[in-house]
Amino acid sequence: MKKKNSIIRNIFIGPVIIYATLLIALPIIYILVISFYKNDNYGGFVRTFTLENYFSIFDSVYIGIFLKSFLIAIITTLICMIIAYPFAIAVSHKSKKTQSIFMTLVMVPFLTNSLIRMYGWIVLLRKNGVINQVLISLRIIKNPLNLMYNNFGIIIGMVYTLLPFMILPLYSAVSTIDNKLLEASSDLGANKWKTFEKVILPITFPALFNGGLMVFTPALGYFFIVDLIGGGKIMILGNLIKNQFLTARNWPFGAAIAILLIIITYILIMIYRKIGGKMDDLGA
Repeated sequence: MKKKNSIIRNIFIGPVIIYATLLIALPIIYILVISFYKNDNYGGFVRTFTLENYFSIFDSVYIGIFLKSFLIAIITTLICMIIAYPFAIAVSHKSKKTQSIFMTLVMVPFLTNSLIRMYGWIVLLRKNGVINQVLISLRIIKNPLNLMYNNFGIIIGMVYTLLPFMILPLYSAVSTIDNKLLEASSDLGANKWKTFEKVILPITFPALFNGGLMVFTPALGYFFIVDLIGGGKIMILGNLIKNQFLTARNWPFGAAIAILLIIITYILIMIYRKIGGKMDDLGA
């Protein structure tokens, strides 16, 4: 019986292990290896061990790109938090049917390709786009606003694309809060803000951190949003990596930046696990 259960378990686990090995582990190992090679200036690399690629990252130009990338990612994450928290709380107080409708609407954008959705935003944001035309027709503005090819447009694209990743974990956490806790807080004289601060926030903090991680990390690398809405005028980490592989043909340096981004992601995950565990213990 045990042997039979082991065979069944291996049948289900086997494809996952193969997938993780071929499409995740091996590519990362390959990127790690070539990050220590030298570029040969002809689109290839010399198999000679060097740390030059990693030292080059600390050039002032690339440090500036890192800082700008982190700033855009932080702003995107904060805006997603500000929008997602009230939404998740409001929806969680609705009927089950209404909750299902709202969460289905949150998931609907995933049915459409991200590039197509970005082209939709271009139609809205460009100088002769829908938003500017409406504002001019209402006489709110006289001249079209520059809503694209700048940081503002990029952040709009990032928030729109990544907002569901913040809403889903927050909604999942908020919907599990026992209403008796909220009623007890109200009975003890706490207003809505105090209830949020003392009850809702501590319970949902792990989900908030999880959502922040799922927004912050992709925001560092979503180069297609910057290329389309930013017009290629602004450089973030994702664009830098893409350009090193496809344009500059400096694979070792692009690999070094990619490995650094993986390390940053790993550190954030470790922080999440540590803080999440502590908050779970506190909630218990």
